[in-house]
Amino acid sequence: MAKNFRVVDLRPQGKEVVIEGASSPEDAAHKALGIDVVRSGAKKDLVAKVYWQPMEQPLTMVRMYAKAEGTGSREPHSETVVL
Repeated sequence: MAKNFRVVDLRPQGKEVVIEGASSPEDAAHKALGIDVVRSGAKKDLVAKVYWQPMEQPLTMVRMYAKAEGTGSREPHSETVVL
């Protein structure tokens, strides 16, 4: 199901954008930043925070990290923060 996401780019000169119709937080971050991202990584690789609010649910945020070169598509489970 497509949703609207607010992507906050944490890189220098980063900006905040709203991505409409993304299928996941990773998809929204990829569309906003133009790079592959994952939900788990080293602090130095943190590139964005993605927010969305399902209908009648609290605001949700996940941290996105730049995907390391040469890593597979499997990513470890990470926490989703509900605000």
